[in-house]
Amino acid sequence: MAEKNKQATFSNWINSKIMPPVMKFVNTKAIVALQNGMVYALPFIIIGSIFLILANIPIPAVATAITNSGWGAFFNQAYQTTFSLMALWGTIGIAYVYAKNEGYEPLAPGLTAAAAFLMLQNLSVTSPIKTAMASGTDAMSAKAVSAAINKLPQALQSYVKSPVTGVINMSWMGGDGMIAAIIVGLLVGWIYCKIMKAGWTIKLPKQVPAAVANQFTAMIPSGVILIGTMFIYAGFKVFTNSDFLTWIYNAVQTPLQGVSDSLGGAIVIGFLVPFFWFFGVHGGLIVGSLAGPMLQANTFDNGVLYKAGKLTIGNGAHVITNEFYNNFINLTGSGITIGLIIFTLVAAKSAQLKSIGKLELVPGIFNINEPFLFGLPIVMNPMLAIPFFLTPMVVAISTYFVIKTGIVPPLNGVAAPWTTPAIISGFLIGGWKMAIWQACTLLISTLIYWPFARKYDKMLLAQEQANLQAKK
Repeated sequence: MAEKNKQATFSNWINSKIMPPVMKFVNTKAIVALQNGMVYALPFIIIGSIFLILANIPIPAVATAITNSGWGAFFNQAYQTTFSLMALWGTIGIAYVYAKNEGYEPLAPGLTAAAAFLMLQNLSVTSPIKTAMASGTDAMSAKAVSAAINKLPQALQSYVKSPVTGVINMSWMGGDGMIAAIIVGLLVGWIYCKIMKAGWTIKLPKQVPAAVANQFTAMIPSGVILIGTMFIYAGFKVFTNSDFLTWIYNAVQTPLQGVSDSLGGAIVIGFLVPFFWFFGVHGGLIVGSLAGPMLQANTFDNGVLYKAGKLTIGNGAHVITNEFYNNFINLTGSGITIGLIIFTLVAAKSAQLKSIGKLELVPGIFNINEPFLFGLPIVMNPMLAIPFFLTPMVVAISTYFVIKTGIVPPLNGVAAPWTTPAIISGFLIGGWKMAIWQACTLLISTLIYWPFARKYDKMLLAQEQANLQAKK
């Protein structure tokens, strides 16, 4: 009785002190816009991943045949215009959702955010020759090319070494621009709605078609935002000889990606998802909203390295990506409950566990475990709390180390849908070694859940037998 009172007291403290501020933060306009706005990028990320796989099939003979046939270039074009624009899609989606939730026609602010995002970068890229020389593996060739360039007339030297202008820097369209995209999307959505609420709009007669009237209504808010964006770009250009996107990347995104891509980050994410779920709150939704942008940026970076054939930790590949989160920390559902499914199907004796296990089998294969969370239940169930918290943390830590030490390769940047069954998803996101390791994580889950599930099963069986005796 005393133990139950302690558990009830702890649960009440969590629900009264911890959860209200967390839920208040999660339900703010900005977080809702971020969470739902980034969803608009998912189709392009997943479809782009398919093209990434096709352009880089991990079978040398097939990959060579695809390249020689010319289809590799076609697949790469499709990848560059879908997956590689994730930051741009995110900017549009965030501003769109923010305005939509405020009750305004959302397309105009979404497009305004896209224009602002593009305006805030220097429309230039480093000379391809300088880039090739800097990244070349043949040092002697680089020196020879540099010496040859130095013999050219000064005007030609300047031309060869000067940046290419009038172009969009694609690096900001993907993972490197993710934090800037979020900031721009949120600010544009917020400012646009503030101006609309203030009534700074052009009002046309009711006889004017709505499609036309909406565009005039958006003209002043969009104009104010884009004029302000121009001044921000000018300020960075004049005073720092750089741009806003570069500054955000160096000052904010790089440190955040470093934190997310660490053992500590793996442990925290692995703990928080089941922690929130245990109290009945969607842990994946909360953690995904906060960590998702950084993990997606890590995914993009790994995809670039994979495409270039340089996917190694030594070349800067990330260990923790969005696929690490979806296909390891949340494998077969939050808490990695596949071990519990296996126990219910193989060794359970109580009618409750047997029946719920059969119900959960198919959803669990596709990484959906709400029948267990609320039907077993796992939520607020102290008998299963330890394995529910422990399993994702053990899998996160062990997966981090097998990738970090090179036992299995880093995740390749392919964004397998989160419902992809285990082992299949492992092969897609990291090849056959990752598929084998994913199978190992299923075994880890089974080993951790088994003793706790057996004890819980005995308790349920005793209760069922007592109920039967009481009815006789």
